Amino acid sequence: MTKPFSSQDVFATTRWTVVLAAGQRRAPQARAALGELCRTYWFPLYAYVRRHGRSKEDAEDLTQAFFARFLEKNYLDGLDRERGKFRAFLLAALKHFLANEWDKSQRQKRGGGMTPLSLDWQDADSRYQIDPPDNLTPDKLYDRAWAVTLLERVIIRLRDECVADGKALLFEQLRPFLMVGKSAIPYPDVAARLGMNEGAVRTAVHRLRQRYRHLLRDEIAQTLADPAQVEEELRALFAAFAV
Repeated sequence: MTKPFSSQDVFATTRWTVVLAAGQRRAPQARAALGELCRTYWFPLYAYVRRHGRSKEDAEDLTQAFFARFLEKNYLDGLDRERGKFRAFLLAALKHFLANEWDKSQRQKRGGGMTPLSLDWQDADSRYQIDPPDNLTPDKLYDRAWAVTLLERVIIRLRDECVADGKALLFEQLRPFLMVGKSAIPYPDVAARLGMNEGAVRTAVHRLRQRYRHLLRDEIAQTLADPAQVEEELRALFAAFAV
């Protein structure tokens, strides 16, 4: 498995810094980086629009139209205050779009006739109905959905690494223990299920949790212009679960 996270690691180049560095030039690598960020974090925007009272169909149309405009126009202009964090930048851009640029009278097919971003709408409404507490404002729901999406992304990356290393069964058995206290982990039971000794299980859990923390910080860093903000953003995202 890839080496565990070290406090000396520095995420100097991220997807968001690539986008910002390109500016108005729209270099191919910047478009690819921006497209990847949008495909990963589209659901929080959909949830935000739904919480504003839009129907499932209208929220899909608005979210898709926003991304079509976002990827074709220079949305990096005029939003300097929000550039540091892609999370804040994307929401500010959506609010600008909803307030100033969506003309219902000219609505055509999803995306307003522009090239759409490929998004998987199949489970979007189910996720919206199940996940959010009813008392959240649109902004707080957006932050919570962002945090959930980010954590899901990290788990997928970790699972894929374990599968590639031939450790799919180990991952499935240890996954429930990634975010619980060590005293809550039933090491003897897990060891019996895996046919391992308890010491080996403790080592495996430690390494998996260490790798999880590394991937979590890396995933967060990909949405920041300044890697020094990782801890601050980490605290903000976990705070979204406390509301």
